Amino acid sequence: MNEILKFITDAKVFYLATVEGDKPRVRPFGFAMEHEGKIYFCTSNEKNVCKQLVSNPYFEVSTMSEKGQWIRLQGKAVFDKSLEAKAKVFEVMPSLADVYKTPENPIFEVFYVGEAVATLYSFSDAPRVIKL
Repeated sequence: MNEILKFITDAKVFYLATVEGDKPRVRPFGFAMEHEGKIYFCTSNEKNVCKQLVSNPYFEVSTMSEKGQWIRLQGKAVFDKSLEAKAKVFEVMPSLADVYKTPENPIFEVFYVGEAVATLYSFSDAPRVIKL
């Protein structure tokens, strides 16, 4: 799990894909953290990404490293309402307080990757699959 999280966070920007109806939707994300052995992300429940994950919780994250390697992290969004998880987001990235103010903000959502499978790719090696 640490290797996957490091790959994603080292990239700075990664792309999270959802489905809306029968159409793919992709957008850049910049926050990921470890909490209780899981990879977490955050968003607002006012955004389409959150509504899409509620409707169909399966998503995929992808990014590429400076070395030309890339990752696909697939899983199911599991929303976590705990204040502990939400507070940790502010510890890991204090600048999110500028957006959400407090962990208790009713629009602030955190979710982790359930049923997670990561695949690491490169142009020179066979893909490597890691089940989290």
